[in-house]
Amino acid sequence: MAVNDQTTFGRVDETGTVFVTDDGVERAVGQYPDGTPEEALAYFTRKYVELETQVALVEQRARGGAPAADVAKTVTALRTTLTDAAAVGDLPALRTRLDALGGAVEKLTEEQQAEAQAALEAAISERTAIVAEAEALAAKDPQSIQWKQATAQMEALFTRWKEHQQTGPRLPKKQADDLWKRFRAARGTLDQNRRAFFANLDAEHKGAKQAKQALITKAEALASQGAAGIPAYRRLLDEWKAAGRAGKKVDDALWAAFKAAGDVLYQAKSEVDARENEEFQGNLEQKLALLAEAESLLTATDRVVARNTLTNIQRRWDAIGKVPREQVRVVEDRLRKIEQAVKSLEEAHWQKSDPEKKARSEGLAAQLHDAIAQLEAQLAEAKAAKNTAAVAELTESLEARRAWLAAVGE
Repeated sequence: MAVNDQTTFGRVDETGTVFVTDDGVERAVGQYPDGTPEEALAYFTRKYVELETQVALVEQRARGGAPAADVAKTVTALRTTLTDAAAVGDLPALRTRLDALGGAVEKLTEEQQAEAQAALEAAISERTAIVAEAEALAAKDPQSIQWKQATAQMEALFTRWKEHQQTGPRLPKKQADDLWKRFRAARGTLDQNRRAFFANLDAEHKGAKQAKQALITKAEALASQGAAGIPAYRRLLDEWKAAGRAGKKVDDALWAAFKAAGDVLYQAKSEVDARENEEFQGNLEQKLALLAEAESLLTATDRVVARNTLTNIQRRWDAIGKVPREQVRVVEDRLRKIEQAVKSLEEAHWQKSDPEKKARSEGLAAQLHDAIAQLEAQLAEAKAAKNTAAVAELTESLEARRAWLAAVGE
């Protein structure tokens, strides 16, 4: 072994003791008795490289945004290790790098604290929004809520709440407790309203069922009256509509029974109608013959003859009697058309013979005759003067007056 062999940062003496120069002071870092000085220095130099690697790693973690507390803890441990590190190398340089990390850790701490605060505020905001949605849902009118949908919405909000608790930042205890109390109260209110709603609905259904069962009994009792029981059945139907709901399945069964009772009455009426239709068929044929006779009045011009003829037909019409039900409107509409034609004929005569209207018409006709005479004279003068514009204007005015005169019957 070469005595007093040394490198830039360390040396090995004749006993195999390795020394390091640390910040201008030499100190022993250990022995390597079974090797050469070069091997001894190489061994403790590797120890230095390991320390340098640890420093580089913590620098990388700080740049990568690792938790500031973890970085600070590692920096403190490395400082302690470097105080009397058993290694050969530029130990002051490593301490300088660690000191530089102190400022980076402080900055990282501030950034992470700001991020944590922002995340906390966002978490509070999100959880508050969940509470607000739950409270809005609970505040709705129980009578207007779609309960299946509302229950699903509340369960979805509860799922969001649990996920937020598990994955989001931890909220301060008081805020977390206050928000949970509000959410729990809203959830409880919705559940309470739901139970009350369906309890009331069950009571309503029970009352409606009892009322409809009573109406069915009354409807079935009308069967002996046959068609005569239909008015009473219709009144029962009005009560049925006002009785409320008894639940879909129950309502369907109750309605089937109530309708069956009504079908008995309407079947009896159908049988009566069939007999009457057969009986009234002859009356229909007579009225159709009368209509064929009366339709000549549609083109009548003598109002007196038309009125007398119509009056005679109307007397015979009434004497014939009823026709089959499905033909009533058909024949009545045809008779109304004939009656309206006779009425229009009479109104037209009245308008022509009305003294006041006639006097007004004659007075207007005289005025129009005078105007026409004046316009014709003016038109002749305009033509003689070859005044084209005046001729056109006077011709238009003259044609208008002549049209008015034709309208008043002259």
